[in-house]
This record gives sequence, structure tokens and C-alpha cells, in this order.
Amino acid sequence: MKLKTIIKNIIYYLKLILVLGKVRITSFVAISTALGYVLVSGKIDGGIILPILGVFLLACGSSAFNQYQEYLPDSLMRRTMNRPIPSAKLTPARGFMIASVMSLSGAVLLFAAGNIILLLLGVFALLWYNLVYTPLKKKTSLAVIPGALIGAIPPVIGWSAGGGELTNPQVWALGLFFFIWQIPHFWLLLLIYEDDYRRAGFPPLTDIISRQNLTRITYVWIASLTASCMLIPLFGLSDNLLSNIVLFVAGCWLMWSTRTLLKQFEHKNIIRFAFMNVNLYVLAVAVVLSIDKLL
Repeated sequence: MKLKTIIKNIIYYLKLILVLGKVRITSFVAISTALGYVLVSGKIDGGIILPILGVFLLACGSSAFNQYQEYLPDSLMRRTMNRPIPSAKLTPARGFMIASVMSLSGAVLLFAAGNIILLLLGVFALLWYNLVYTPLKKKTSLAVIPGALIGAIPPVIGWSAGGGELTNPQVWALGLFFFIWQIPHFWLLLLIYEDDYRRAGFPPLTDIISRQNLTRITYVWIASLTASCMLIPLFGLSDNLLSNIVLFVAGCWLMWSTRTLLKQFEHKNIIRFAFMNVNLYVLAVAVVLSIDKLL
């Protein structure tokens, strides 16, 4: 009976740690890191393991620090009030400790990968997210634009881990794609949870411009995302005709499937559908580019 209780408690705390680290989001971060490695090296080998694990743990730590920093606003938002710290399942001190362990572990793994640039980029991403973007969200509704830089760093880390030069225009094209993705990703969330953000004291962009105009601007950013994707083959990261056609078709599908944002901007289900499709599109691009390089 005692052993069962111990196992039950371990599983319970593991679940809390996974939520604290926002594993669903940080898994995307790991995928983009792997993509950068594969695109420059053209293979999957043992060298990919430490960078992926390091970035994943560092991203989990950064997310956990974010929840520590924002546990009071989180307690006011329906979307986040059940997170470990605002729900009192973890104390703030314990949340901070877990965040520190994950971040330090990630940094050690990046250092162990043998490339100091990986560590510097990883630490910069953590500091930018938690010391620049997180406090900036309270001050301006446009914080997402500098905050989007965080999305561009993981594929650059993967690229450097695979032996690529950071001065290569190809990695800038790849980073631009992931940078742009962050903006419609966040603004679609804002359109879904606008009242939550306002209740927690985060100034929503809809206080400055109308909801209708924000959906139109978001659609323009979605179009920019598909356009930035086509820069990737233009810069030589994908030279297979079939892969390029698939990327083009996927971009057309995204534009078509999210076109309803222009007219039905009040319907949250349509916005949720667009949010899901944008993320599926980015995942599909990563898969197509990876397969193109590996085959």
C-alpha cells in the first residue's frame, strides 16, 4: 500500500511538472531545434540528442519561470487558474525551484554539446523571454513582436549544433519563418481569450484597434507566414520540386482554411479552428523539410 502511494505521488508531481513546463508548447520548440539540425546536416545522428534535450529543458524551465512570475494574474484567468501555482498545487517557492533545476539542466546539456554558441543562444532566449517579454506584456499589447524573437532561436540552435554558420542567409530565412509564426499564434489566442487577458491586467490589442481589424491584421500575418515559408526553398534549403510544390499547396490550404477570419471575427470556434490550422501548418512544413533532407 505504501509503495502504491509513493508511485501515485510521483505520477502526480510529474504531471504537475509537465504542466509547469508547458510540455505541449515546448515540444514544438524541440521539433524546431531538430529541424535546424537536420536542414544543415542532412542526417539524424547522435549529435542531435543533446541540443534537443537541452533546448527542451531550457524551454520548460523558461515556461516554469513564467508561471512563477505570473501566478497572480494566472489566478484571475479561467484559462490558467488551474495551473500548479495559482491552484496552490505547488507553492511559488517550489515552482521556482523546479524552474531553476530544469533551466540549469538544459544549460548544462547545451554546454555538453561542445558548442558554446548553443549555450549562449539558449541562455539569451531564457533571459529575453523572462526578463524582457514577460514584464513587457503588462505594459504594452504589442509585446508579442519583440517576444516573437524567442520562436526564431531554437531552429538557429539546431542549425549551429549541426555545424552550420550563423552568418548563412539560409538560417535567417528559417528563423524568419518561426519568428512570424509566433505573431498570428499569439493574436489568435488573444482573440479567443480576450476577456481573460483583460481581467488579468494584460492590455489586449483590441483596446487600441477593433476586433474586426485585429482579425484582418492577423490574417495578413498568416499570409506573411506562408510567404516566408516560400523563402526557405528560395534560399536553397529545399531544392526538391515535389517538396516545394507540397509547401506551396500547404500555404494555399492555410490561406483558404482561415479566410473566414475576415468576415466571422466574432465566432470563437472559427478562431480556434484557425489557431489549430496555423500550428498544423508549421508542423507540416517542419515534416516536409525534414523528409526532403533525409531522403
